[in-house]
Amino acid sequence: MAQRNAKPPTVCVRRQNTLIVGAGAAGMNCAVHLWEFMRAAGVENPEQRITVATRGLGLGASRMSGSDKQTYYKLGTATATADSAEAFAESLTAGGCAHEDLALIEGIGSLREFHHLVRAGVPFPQDALGAFAGYKTDHDPRQRATSAGPRTSRMMSDALEREVRRYGIPIVDRQEVAEMVTSGQGPSKRVVAVVCLDLAGLEQGAWKLNVFTCENLVLAAGGPGALYETTVYPKGQTGLHGLALAAGLAAENLTESQFGIASTKFRWNTSGTYMQAVPRIFSTDADGNAARDFLADSFPSMAKLATSIFLKGYQWPFDPRRIGDHQSSLIDLLVSQETQRGRRVFLDFRSNPIGNDAIGPFALEALEAEALDYLKANAALQELPIDRLAHMNPAAVEIYAEHGIDLRREPLEVAVCAQHNNGGLAVNRWWESSVAQTFVIGEMAGTHGVKRPGGSALNAGQVGGIRAAEYIANVYGAELPPEPRDAESIGAAISRLGEKWARWTAATTARPPDDVLREIQHRMTAAAGHLRRLETARQALTEAVALVDRVRSDGLRVDVPSRLAAAVEAEHLATASVAYLKAIVAFLEQGGGSRGSFLVLDDAGQTIHPNVRTPDGRPLGYRPENESLRGSIVRIVADGDSPDGFRCDTIPTRKVASEPKAFETAWREYREGRIYEA
Repeated sequence: MAQRNAKPPTVCVRRQNTLIVGAGAAGMNCAVHLWEFMRAAGVENPEQRITVATRGLGLGASRMSGSDKQTYYKLGTATATADSAEAFAESLTAGGCAHEDLALIEGIGSLREFHHLVRAGVPFPQDALGAFAGYKTDHDPRQRATSAGPRTSRMMSDALEREVRRYGIPIVDRQEVAEMVTSGQGPSKRVVAVVCLDLAGLEQGAWKLNVFTCENLVLAAGGPGALYETTVYPKGQTGLHGLALAAGLAAENLTESQFGIASTKFRWNTSGTYMQAVPRIFSTDADGNAARDFLADSFPSMAKLATSIFLKGYQWPFDPRRIGDHQSSLIDLLVSQETQRGRRVFLDFRSNPIGNDAIGPFALEALEAEALDYLKANAALQELPIDRLAHMNPAAVEIYAEHGIDLRREPLEVAVCAQHNNGGLAVNRWWESSVAQTFVIGEMAGTHGVKRPGGSALNAGQVGGIRAAEYIANVYGAELPPEPRDAESIGAAISRLGEKWARWTAATTARPPDDVLREIQHRMTAAAGHLRRLETARQALTEAVALVDRVRSDGLRVDVPSRLAAAVEAEHLATASVAYLKAIVAFLEQGGGSRGSFLVLDDAGQTIHPNVRTPDGRPLGYRPENESLRGSIVRIVADGDSPDGFRCDTIPTRKVASEPKAFETAWREYREGRIYEA
């Protein structure tokens, strides 16, 4: 790439029946099942029909994220508690804005995929009788949750990768997706190729493009964590939402992201036993001085304060319904208020919570029954939080030590962070997107609605993976794309990218990608985080559209070849930010209120708490949930005729009738392949 990219890129074309973009737990699982379904259908050497492409094999939320004991949510396996797929689906749809068919399918498929993970080697705990132990997680009415430890999703990814390699499926690493090339219009529209920038070559000064032509595409690249300034997503977790939207895929529920208290130096969720150990929470000034136990002034008693800290363990996501009566999510608001004032907030496991003259000192025996009984049952009545934490979950202490943070010697800096995207690209009951033969699985798929039980995302990624694989193998087959495949469309895309990137590398006055990304992140955290206001969101949307227009007209400044990938990411994240803000504005203009994991601020609304105030000192008001919107979903799709590039529609959630079929009828429909017609 010397001389400012004077030479055109080197292009390598690869053909595969199915390209899977993303190598986390969802993508790897889909690859494994697709190989198995193709093999069962009589396809010889199915590994020659499948390719997994990834930006970084060790990157992404599946590989790098977790919590105290990262949860996998499945149908209940407790020996004394009955469960059903319908009951499971009711839990997933309880908050509204979720399609019933997807929720039911996730319940039906959960044990099938859970036991697949067990067979693959994920060490989920079982008792002496072989029953898999469970516990209750957030938004969970039963003990459906299980865990293999703080790195459960990484264990899943590693185990599934071993299966992928055992099957001989190629994994092409260090690929930055730059464009999804489409052909056709309307119902005949297809993604015919994915153009990737080769990162390994780029680092060596070589400008190389890999073009993956495919009959089927599976997107499994995770959530758009880099959209937010305050985030617990792994660094570099960008998703591909902007590119997918530009290719014509519809998205749903982009309004619904999840937020919670997490550590910021090492990005990790401080849920579960981190909070159940009942640590001290305090703030300092920007320099780490002037410590203040800010929670004490906002709770009526030490028992209530300490119990609310404990309950943050399995009520970890911020939840507007858990603010009143000094419930656990009041802590999130008080924490974010401190950080908005420029102060830093810490969890300190070396000390119990500190009260004041009004609420008195901490005492374990004064905890409310739910907290005290739990600690007693786990023999966690040690004097200090660090000892309670180490007793209940030593791995929770060890994982911070591995990243240079000794919880026995220093406090842990935290903030309210973006953690998960409950919305995403729209899918049907086979996880096929609005563009035929393009499937979306994992966090990229918008299947969760307003709220989800903790850990249900891991199950959804596994179930979505097998559903997509089954449909591809049984409906679309294993044929390779013709050669050449849509050469005109692919050639035009390569030329367009080459011209644009040559302009970027020659630019001297355009903004650098890091500057653009910081603008996006600051705006999204301020306007699309856990606190939202209609006027703020409207202004943010206007600014986001203006940014996209500037990037298109002025380009981005790429001073060195290795920064080209960052520019590609900044461009598609700018597009994604417009879509997210457009959906949020549409929802708020419908009269949408506080729900899920965000609070809608309204000066004329209900007072949150006397100590939660606006910057000028007035008590902060909020708009309660508009429950009439639970049965509808904000759907967004690219629209070149719209000034901001997108069209918003409100659609009803899909319902599913409970109509059990006689065995012989179900068997016949299965034999005839009619199950794929629904």
